[in-house]
Amino acid sequence: TMPVSRHTGQIPESTWTLSIREMTEPWKGAVGCLGVAVFFTMTIGIISWQALEQSPEEWVLRGRAGGMLWERRRGALVLRVLPAGRPVLAITVGSVPATEPPPPRDHCWHDGGQFCYSWEEDAELRLSLEPPTAPGTECYSVCWTPLRPDVALKVMGTPVPGSWGFGAQRDKVGSGQPAAIPQLLQALASTPCPAFVPKGVTVTVAPDVPLLLSLESHRHFCLESPAGREEPLRYLLCVSANVAAAQQHSMGSPPAGLARAPPDMALLGSPVWRYHGPEGSAAKIRRGLRSLVRRLKRHHLQEGVVALGERGTAILAAAVRPSCHPHGACGELGIANPTTPLSLLQDHVPSERRKGQEPALVEPLQLSITLSPYASITSPLFLQSLQQGETMGYWLSRQPRPGGSSIPLVTSWKGQLCARLNVTSEAALTWYLARARRLRQALGATYVIFEGVEGNSFLEQDVPPPTELAGDEYTRVLAAALATLGNGTIISAGARSSHLPLFVQMSPLRSDWSHEGLKGLIPSVLHYSLLGYNFFIPDSVGGSLAGDSKGDPELFVRWLQIVTFLPVMAFGSPPWLCCDPWVVNLTRQCLQRHRDFVVPLLLKYSEEWQSLGHPIFRPAWWLSPTDPTAFTVEDEFLIGDQVLVAPITEKGQTWRDIFLPGEGHLWLDTSSARVFDGGTILRNYSASLAEVPVFIK
Repeated sequence: TMPVSRHTGQIPESTWTLSIREMTEPWKGAVGCLGVAVFFTMTIGIISWQALEQSPEEWVLRGRAGGMLWERRRGALVLRVLPAGRPVLAITVGSVPATEPPPPRDHCWHDGGQFCYSWEEDAELRLSLEPPTAPGTECYSVCWTPLRPDVALKVMGTPVPGSWGFGAQRDKVGSGQPAAIPQLLQALASTPCPAFVPKGVTVTVAPDVPLLLSLESHRHFCLESPAGREEPLRYLLCVSANVAAAQQHSMGSPPAGLARAPPDMALLGSPVWRYHGPEGSAAKIRRGLRSLVRRLKRHHLQEGVVALGERGTAILAAAVRPSCHPHGACGELGIANPTTPLSLLQDHVPSERRKGQEPALVEPLQLSITLSPYASITSPLFLQSLQQGETMGYWLSRQPRPGGSSIPLVTSWKGQLCARLNVTSEAALTWYLARARRLRQALGATYVIFEGVEGNSFLEQDVPPPTELAGDEYTRVLAAALATLGNGTIISAGARSSHLPLFVQMSPLRSDWSHEGLKGLIPSVLHYSLLGYNFFIPDSVGGSLAGDSKGDPELFVRWLQIVTFLPVMAFGSPPWLCCDPWVVNLTRQCLQRHRDFVVPLLLKYSEEWQSLGHPIFRPAWWLSPTDPTAFTVEDEFLIGDQVLVAPITEKGQTWRDIFLPGEGHLWLDTSSARVFDGGTILRNYSASLAEVPVFIK
């Protein structure tokens, strides 16, 4: 077929072309400008329509008490509290498109309890609303998952003004913890805004999650996962009516089937005198201990416990049994070597009436000894274990190569190269605990202090740890094993161990007035107690680390006044070595006040801790959870709800401002018998060097 021809005479193509060609130049410019104007008008209209129609925030998960929103402007997740919709926390995520929520990876948003995001091939976010566990508290599970090994996850949380009661919690305390952590958490809560009623927000990180915690610009706290590991960063965000309610919810209950148990409460009324005398030989140690006891008797301070350090313990152990080599043993548990069967160990250890037992060294005081899970690589204990293949499993080892044998993981402890007890071996733990019991019996010790419980030896050397020792599992497992030795056991660190009948030795502090010294004592006390570790032994009066004020009598007195109201009073050096006789007399008075006034309070509130999990030592905001002033107080503490202690922590100062919490309550000054209203501030309240302000509600 042929195409039909079209007659074009009716369309004036040539005339139209001619007309365009004959247009003048000004007309051409006008038409061009009109086109440009129409284009820009349409563009601005579309943008304006999008701005009006599209909200700057989008709900991604909504519960009864609050919900999570995506804020487009800064690319952040915002936790808001209903019904007012006030924000209490913003989580800023780096490298996130700020104009649109990232496209969901799957359809989990159709489920009202979950919402999912993914960023191409970088990372995935999954939010879920958790079932309610307590009235008035709502929790959101947050899980960030890297999709490539080279992706490092870093989440920065910003407490919004008005949400002063914010804290990040992880149940881990001890000498391995940086002393700045209590101040770090306090700094997050020190910018109140009186326009809002505060809420309590807690961030709980799963114990098996590798975590780096930092504080940036004194405003943003950052949770970061180590790079190169495709492991999720998981945490739980919970919102409660106020910070006190949030704290009570976060403590929850002990592990299933377990109850909270207190340690030996007899230690509460017993001061601890740490021995720092000669340690050249067992004979010198015995003479030094007897000399210390005589001087304590002379000053009418002959009650309490004399604490022998790790080296002194090893030397005395070697004197009991020659097989216990004191030099290069890293405080190893003497009496026998690990190659000896446990049945033979019993024959080698003297019983209470056998000739080999140490006589009572410190009567009428009690003795505590110090051990650790380390053994020097030059000690007979360790060398003999290398010759006996069946005991190689007693020490932490590197993962063997295919076809190879395991190699002990060598680490540093007190300046020596040491091997560390393998707590994943039941045989090693049984052997270790048996040696500890026998050494305690042989030396006649009432208490045993275990140092070196903290830390992950694998991570310290950048060696991947076995799965069963990831994170702080070494601390948790060893603490649980040591609890079987009895309630007279003292450990240097704990991890999810607050329900166990153990004392915890607090981190050492500097001998000065700084936040690494005296000013850091009360924040540390509250940090331990809020995590459930109420039975702690503070650092020695005056601090044990070198500082600018070593031997300062004023520092000693102000330190003494604080520890009078703590569970145990510990002394590194007796008061007669640093101070005038009046300070020795003041020490006797403080010890008497501790026994008569403080110990009964601790016994009373320990029952509340056992049944409800409430801390014994409480911050001011515990009684004033909606008062913005309470969140700025870092130098006061409560014993239960009954007693407020407000000591002096500034050098040369004999007055201070005191915040009395609990509006509607009345507070009685124990020194002057004056009564004041709660919820008020006492300005320039007098406190001489011999006084510490104490109030009873």
